[in-house]
Amino acid sequence: MRMTFIIAIDGPAGSGKTTTAKRVAEILNIIYLDTGAMYRAVAYFVLLRLGETLEEERIKNLLRNIEIKFKNISNERRIFLNGQDISNEIRNEKISQMASKVSSLKSVRDFLVDEQRRISKGTSLVAEGRDIGTVVFPDAQLKFYMDCSIDERAKRRSLEYLEMKIQADISDIKRQIAERDKRDKERAHAPLKMAKDAILIDTTSLSKEEQINFVIAKAQKIKDCI
Repeated sequence: MRMTFIIAIDGPAGSGKTTTAKRVAEILNIIYLDTGAMYRAVAYFVLLRLGETLEEERIKNLLRNIEIKFKNISNERRIFLNGQDISNEIRNEKISQMASKVSSLKSVRDFLVDEQRRISKGTSLVAEGRDIGTVVFPDAQLKFYMDCSIDERAKRRSLEYLEMKIQADISDIKRQIAERDKRDKERAHAPLKMAKDAILIDTTSLSKEEQINFVIAKAQKIKDCI
């Protein structure tokens, strides 16, 4: 029987997790699990049905009506909410901020952790998020924590917005990132932190290729041992 393995990548917003995880999954020909997109999907649904409320009981009831699936379409990983492709709709700052807020709710985290573990059954994958190596997959064979200076992260996010033709002031972006960092690190349930057995990667001065190659080199050693 073919052995499976999991690569966990955690870190704050804008540290390079998504870019790295996607490319590593492509190179190793394994599944890429974007847990952040799953929280964004829940945030999108909450905003759609309840507005900006954070009443946990109402949101908990709403979770019963949520089905999240990933599909590969034209070599691109797309996320579907109740049969609707919402991949583009969830990529904006309003959804990002709401995702950070709903992720602090235990009912939401429990629901999505169960979903993430269900997706992982019997398959190799690389998952990225904020509690992958500490909560979702504590037994992952390989764990990384990607960090980066807040100035560099704000710069990267600004460039992403420019590509999407979204106007945003870099000082506002920096403030929003700082607020999100605070929420993610101080929340009561599954706060953002580095797993004790994770490998730290400071991406502040690394190119995308350098951080990807670093992870691949470590991953190849794991693959060769199983």
